[in-house]
Amino acid sequence: MEELNSIADSFKNKCILVTGSTGFLAKLFVEKVLRVQPEVKKLYLLLRATDAKTVTQRFRSEVTGKELFRVLKEKHGKGFDSFIAEKVSLVAGDISCVNLGIEETNLVETMWKEVNIIVNSAATTNFYERYDVAMGINVLGAKHVLDFAKKCAQLEILLHVSTAYVAGEKSGVILEKPFQMGETLNQASGLDVDAELRLVEERLKELHADDVEPHLERTSMKQLGLQRARHFGWPNTYVFTKALGEMVLGLHRARLPLVILRPTMITSTLQEPFPGWMEGTRTIDTLIIGYAKEQLTCFLGDLELIMDIVPGDMVANAMMAVAAAHGNHQTETIYHVGTSVSNPVNYAVLLDSGFRYFTENPRVGKDGRQLETHRIPVYSDITSFHRYMILRYRLPLEALRVTNAALCRLFQGTYDDLSRKYKFVMHLVDLYKPYAFFKGCFDDLNLERLRRAVAEEEKAKFCFDPRRIDWEDYLANVHIPGVLKCMRK
Repeated sequence: MEELNSIADSFKNKCILVTGSTGFLAKLFVEKVLRVQPEVKKLYLLLRATDAKTVTQRFRSEVTGKELFRVLKEKHGKGFDSFIAEKVSLVAGDISCVNLGIEETNLVETMWKEVNIIVNSAATTNFYERYDVAMGINVLGAKHVLDFAKKCAQLEILLHVSTAYVAGEKSGVILEKPFQMGETLNQASGLDVDAELRLVEERLKELHADDVEPHLERTSMKQLGLQRARHFGWPNTYVFTKALGEMVLGLHRARLPLVILRPTMITSTLQEPFPGWMEGTRTIDTLIIGYAKEQLTCFLGDLELIMDIVPGDMVANAMMAVAAAHGNHQTETIYHVGTSVSNPVNYAVLLDSGFRYFTENPRVGKDGRQLETHRIPVYSDITSFHRYMILRYRLPLEALRVTNAALCRLFQGTYDDLSRKYKFVMHLVDLYKPYAFFKGCFDDLNLERLRRAVAEEEKAKFCFDPRRIDWEDYLANVHIPGVLKCMRK
C-alpha cells in the first residue's frame, strides 16, 4: 500500500454523500471532516424527513446542536452558521426507497454529477428489530445506496459501515473476508435475499388480512426476524440483516470501488474532538447505567474473555484513512476496526474500572443518601446464574405476591420494584449473552497495513492505533464519566 501523506487533502474540493447523518458514527465523521478539511466542497447529508423544514430542524437539534460540534463552533465563532450553510446540503430522503427517497429530481441529478465519496452509515441497530424494517434499511437500503452510487459519474469510493459481529458467534481468529451470497454460519442451505423479502411480504399480507392489532403485528414481525436469523446461524436480526446487506453489495457492485468497514463495539471518544463524548446507550454502556441506577445486581458472562471495544473517534479516523487510501480502486476490501488483536482488554478490566470509578465517585440514592459501592456477582455458567436469580428474585417475588393478595397489595411498590430489576437483568442477559461469551477475535491485518501506510506526521492527527489506549485510564476516567454524563441529559 502506498504511503498516505495527507489524509485531509484527499477530501479537499470533494463532494461527500453521508447517509444516516443523525447517527453517532456519522456525526463523528462529519465533524472530523469539517474540522480538518474546511475546503471540502460539499457534504450532502441524507436525513429521514418529510420536507425541507423538518430536515433543517432535525439537523440543528440532532447534529450541530450537539456538544460534539463545540470545538468546531469555537474555531469558527460567529461564522459557524455561514460555514455550515456553505459546506452542508441537507437532503430529505430514506435509503429504504429507490433513489434514496429523494423527491427533488434536480437535486438527484446534481448529486449524480458531483458526488465523489459515499459513506453509508444508515442502519437500524436494534438487535430485535421488526424483520420488515431491518430488511428495508439494512438490506434493501444497502442495495439502493449501491444503485445510487453506480449513477455517480465521479464516484471514487463507496464506504459501507457494517459491524464485525456479522461473524455471529464464531470463535478463534476471524478474518477480514467478504461474504458470498447465500453463505450461512451454520451451513444451512436455502438462504436467498429475494426469498426473504417475499417471506416478509407474505407475512405482512397475512397479518393485514387477519386485521391484527398493531402491537401483535410488531411482535410477529420481530419474532420472524429472530427466527430467520437463528435458522441460518446468526444470534439476532441486526447482525443477520447486516450480513445480508454485505452479500447484496458484494454480488451487485460490478467494478465499483467498495470498502466495507466492520467496527466492533463502538464506545465514547478517546481524544477528538474531546474525550468522552458519546450519544445513546450502546453495548457495555447498558451495564454501566444499570449499575449506576441500582438496576443491575448480577450478570452472566466470562470476565476473562476479550471485550472488543473501540473508541468512536478512532473509527471515524479509520473511515477517513480508508476513503483516502482506496479512492478509484476497483476492488472490494474489508476492514475490521477493533482492538481484540492489537490491544485486547477483558471484561474484568471493565468491572475493576467501574468499581474504582464508583468508589471515588459514590452514587446517591433517591433519598439523598450515599450508596455503598460493591462488586456485582458475575456468573460464568448458566446454572449458577439461575440459582442466584431464583434466590434473589423469584422466591421473594412469589412471597410478595402471596402477601399482597392477603394484605390488599400492601407491598405492591416493593413487588413492582423487584420485578423491574428482575426483568432488566433477564433482558440484558438475553440481549448480550452471545457477546458476553464471545470467543472470537477480529483479525485487523488490513487495518494494520493501512496504519503503517499513514505518514508519521499524520498518525497523531488521524489516530486509529488501539495500542495507544490505556484501558484502565480510558474506562475509569473517560468512558464511564462520559456514559453517566450522557445518561443525565
